[in-house]
Amino acid sequence: MADVVVVGAGFAGLSAARELVRLGHEVVVLEGRNRVGGRSYTGTLAGVPVDLGATFVGPTQDAVLALAAELGCESVPTYGRGKNLIRWRGRVRSYRSTIPRLSMLELVDVSRIQWRFDRISRKVPVAEPWTSPIAGDLDAVSLDKWLRSVHASASTHDLMAIMARVTWGCEPDAVSMLHAVRYVKAAGGLGRMLDTEGGAQQDRFLAGTQQIALRMADELGDRVVLDAPVTCIQRNQDGTVTVASRQSDFTARAVVVAIPPAHRAGIQFDPPLPTGHQELTQNWPQGHLSKAYAAYDRPFWRDNGCSGEALSDEGPVFITFDVSPSDTGPGILLGFTDARMFDALPSQQRREVALAGFAALFGDAASTPIDYLDHCWGTEEFAPGGPTAAVPPGSWTTYGRSLRAPVDTIFWAGTETADAWTGFLDGAVRSGIRAADQAHQELRRRS
Repeated sequence: MADVVVVGAGFAGLSAARELVRLGHEVVVLEGRNRVGGRSYTGTLAGVPVDLGATFVGPTQDAVLALAAELGCESVPTYGRGKNLIRWRGRVRSYRSTIPRLSMLELVDVSRIQWRFDRISRKVPVAEPWTSPIAGDLDAVSLDKWLRSVHASASTHDLMAIMARVTWGCEPDAVSMLHAVRYVKAAGGLGRMLDTEGGAQQDRFLAGTQQIALRMADELGDRVVLDAPVTCIQRNQDGTVTVASRQSDFTARAVVVAIPPAHRAGIQFDPPLPTGHQELTQNWPQGHLSKAYAAYDRPFWRDNGCSGEALSDEGPVFITFDVSPSDTGPGILLGFTDARMFDALPSQQRREVALAGFAALFGDAASTPIDYLDHCWGTEEFAPGGPTAAVPPGSWTTYGRSLRAPVDTIFWAGTETADAWTGFLDGAVRSGIRAADQAHQELRRRS
């Protein structure tokens, strides 16, 4: 028995559970994996913690920053001193801003597209984007089709493709323009979302982001049950809810489901959810993004005045960051990789192509690391995919109303349901607190 069962022990579920306990409720958290953290997962490379999932935090991400501070998890600035590199059309060149200045004409075109993007976003409310007078037009086309309609240059289109891969884990033709505009607005604009200094990549945690989830779980103690994937949620005639997992069944007065929309399909609901909620799970797919890390004795690229940040129009590594713990070493490069050409490769071949990508940017020294590690989220057996939902055209205007609308005493959390910093750790924390408050208010009303 419990007042509330929380499904999922990621940042959203654990935040919901903490808030519900603070409000005086008995809570059980059921997690299908054998660990907490969800899409936050910290591994070890050359003896240094590295984030295989969510990594960065930045200004205005107040919910996750406050949580980290409360739990004593300190952040450090992401290294960004020096010149950035871009591998473009067969050449490697340097730049010092967020947007590479490939040529004056290309820079003007990127600025033109960004201006049009920001102008459109003013007409789209984040909370209910389907109510915008232009929602139908935006949701009818992909980001790719919109870029073509406004005659974006090939360079602008390719830069936006890199953004789509790292943001949603998909190509521009797979994501709705309405979703793209709403998502970017929820982050505070393109600059805020893409920048390092002053943006979403400004800071990181030396001990990794999963430590935040682990400390939340420690607080909750035996309320958190691992290896307990939920198989069925049954609404009973007496107003209670029975939640069945592989570990055991729990009866509660309410449920918070804190997993990605696509993964709700793995739970049987009895009676079935309303049609919109059912169809949402089939039309809100997860993207696919992978990461590769290489460790070296020291961050040698800094000797050449390089920041470690780089872009590439050739895969599979298309964005890199320097996540070294210090100047003295070890030096660690993080590379985001294109899952389409990376995930299906055998492990040794993944290592070879990732190191070739690092070497193409930073020189031959990058091809001989002291350690290497990668992680392919799309190949996970349980809850595959990431970093967040890649919402296709037509989904927001057709199914958006069901994204977080409660069904009796079933409430929905997860970063995809957030109105600020959707898709980020901050959005996950906000969504958990919001769902906990909804459940609390409903239980008070029923009492």
